[in-house]
Amino acid sequence: MTTRDWTTAGAGGESLLQALTDLPGSVLTSFLMTLAERRARGRGPADVLRQWESDTFTGLSAVDLRLVLRAELRLLEAAAAFEAVDLPPLAPLATCTAVGPISQNKIVTTLRGTEVVSDSTNVLALECARRLRRDPDTPVRLTTCQRVVRAQEIPKLPGYSHHFRLFTLATAGRQTRDHGFLVDALIEHVRTLLTGFDELTQEGYTFGRRSVRLLATAARSALADRISEQLAPVVDVVRGPLDHPYYDGLRFTIELIAADGSVFPIADGGAFDWVARLAANRRLVFVASGLGTQLVTLLFRR
Repeated sequence: MTTRDWTTAGAGGESLLQALTDLPGSVLTSFLMTLAERRARGRGPADVLRQWESDTFTGLSAVDLRLVLRAELRLLEAAAAFEAVDLPPLAPLATCTAVGPISQNKIVTTLRGTEVVSDSTNVLALECARRLRRDPDTPVRLTTCQRVVRAQEIPKLPGYSHHFRLFTLATAGRQTRDHGFLVDALIEHVRTLLTGFDELTQEGYTFGRRSVRLLATAARSALADRISEQLAPVVDVVRGPLDHPYYDGLRFTIELIAADGSVFPIADGGAFDWVARLAANRRLVFVASGLGTQLVTLLFRR
């Protein structure tokens, strides 16, 4: 992996970067904490306030907290079949990059060998792997709502920021005959999210016509056929090819048709190999999905 030119341009260049990389974890942590403490002592109240006002990683959400919490409670009620867990704000370093094609530069890394949670589904995968290593015969269904932070470029549109709230679902377990566990789990996620939209209409939300875009690789096409057949009675399903390596052969998005005819993808999910890799068990299946609750509140609540 290459580093950006500016990271090695001064203060010792590549040799310093390599020396820091080779330090034992505890020594590097102590060094970075000392550095952060010295830099913090050099800042005054005006510096802190200035950053609060200008830094895109700080500042308030664009949505009233009461509204978004009521929306999340409705979504959690729709996910009654899932155990609701409250995740920590930090996760082990490389929680995302160890299992997927994600750059650590898009994640806020801390000084203590951890990272700020950027995707709740990755953390839920860790918990699923932990449970299934102890009891591989008992499926795991988890759900949560959490504020996450992503250090990537964001659209310059209302409601978008580096920090936002996510409602997520996760299902993991041992694969069954004819990939039945995978098919059933993905269908359950779609149905749960659709039920969540029904719940939100009780809170003053208005959604246009809904459809599901189901994408699959050639190897998973037959599974997509089975999923589409079971979802067809409750929602329109649009099929398409999948060529994104982030997913394990299957992906879906729930799309809303706005009054002007535009299509808005509001929820996303699919199959992943994360739990199988984390638990070193290729027979384990993991399905995850989610949506941004503050964006839903901002765009669709009357």
